[in-house]
Amino acid sequence: MNNVTSFRNKKIILGVSGSIAAYKAVELLRLLVRQDASVHVVMSTNAAKFVTPLTFEALSGNPVYHQVYNTSSTMFMEHIRLVESADLLLVAPATAGIIGKMANGIADDPLSNLFISYKGHIIVAPAMNDDMYANFAVKENIKKMKGRGVVFIEPKEGELACGSIGQGRLAEPLDLMDAVKIKLNLINDCYELRVLVTAGPTQEPLDPVRFITNRSSGKMGYAVADAARDRGAKVTLISGPTNLQVPEGVRLISCRTASEMNDQVLQIVSNYDVLIMSAAVGDFAPKQIEKEKIKKNGDNALTLKLFPTEDVLKNIKARKTRQFIVGFAAESENLIQSALDKLLTKNLDLIVANDISSPGIGFQSDSNQVTFINKDGDIKKLPLLLKTEIANLLLDDIINSI
Repeated sequence: MNNVTSFRNKKIILGVSGSIAAYKAVELLRLLVRQDASVHVVMSTNAAKFVTPLTFEALSGNPVYHQVYNTSSTMFMEHIRLVESADLLLVAPATAGIIGKMANGIADDPLSNLFISYKGHIIVAPAMNDDMYANFAVKENIKKMKGRGVVFIEPKEGELACGSIGQGRLAEPLDLMDAVKIKLNLINDCYELRVLVTAGPTQEPLDPVRFITNRSSGKMGYAVADAARDRGAKVTLISGPTNLQVPEGVRLISCRTASEMNDQVLQIVSNYDVLIMSAAVGDFAPKQIEKEKIKKNGDNALTLKLFPTEDVLKNIKARKTRQFIVGFAAESENLIQSALDKLLTKNLDLIVANDISSPGIGFQSDSNQVTFINKDGDIKKLPLLLKTEIANLLLDDIINSI
């Protein structure tokens, strides 16, 4: 990643829980200190069984908070003092136990005590057995924390300490450093870029009660808006109806129907450098919207006449000047060919294609597996990733292309 400034004047709290992966936290601490960060380490009760507090103290140059009681400074409430003026709390590794405590407000050791006192940016990097990571309760706790704005860096697949092969290895220290840089706005490669993102579904009303829509959650578009903002862009988000929280610092324009989204985009498209059109715009709308609720008439069938909605990308094509335009293709068959056809017919610079027939990814999910195709025909198939990770990889490709 480019255009990274120093970590100087950044105070980072590194939380370490009881995992064999704690040895990676030592290397992570070294990297942070080399970037001039002021790092204060907080350890769970079990973490000290893997790496001694003295190791972290020697490398950080700061006292390590590893005991709630029986320390010389207990009376000063270290968990309160440490969080003052901190820029980030990074928990790596995070075990299933510490995730459960953090998600549910349990504060019975130094790390969970500090977590419940902290109100700033938080990144959590899990590490555990693959079956533990797949456990429903763990997934629910992670989902709960994500809903509160906590960023998770998914563990990698590989050989685990228990000998099994699966997803549970702590992300590599360099990957965690990239996540920290993004969260602290230290990557400014989108500086002064004006980015327009569309997100979410559209809704086409049938009557005052019912409407036609799709299963899009808007998570991909919101992740892109959030990432672009973090990397220095001025971001406007045009969104259909979602239940998502608008990223701080992002301008929101709400809309409902495909026609409304089309109008909003065309009004401002000329003011932007990059357009990322991730919204799942409905393809059809009813010819007539009934003024009253449509009643069921016995066993008689209801016939709806549907007509094509506004083609937002096609309309943008006619107005394109210098903008870099990214489209999305959600397909259930012939993924690559269908995406290539859309790339060419809509005059796009890049398209993101995903197979909606694959179970467990895409709509409503926090993860997806997508393929990037650029206007030169280069195809880049990505593995299953968090949508937040896909968002940053997409921005990397855009920056490298403009």
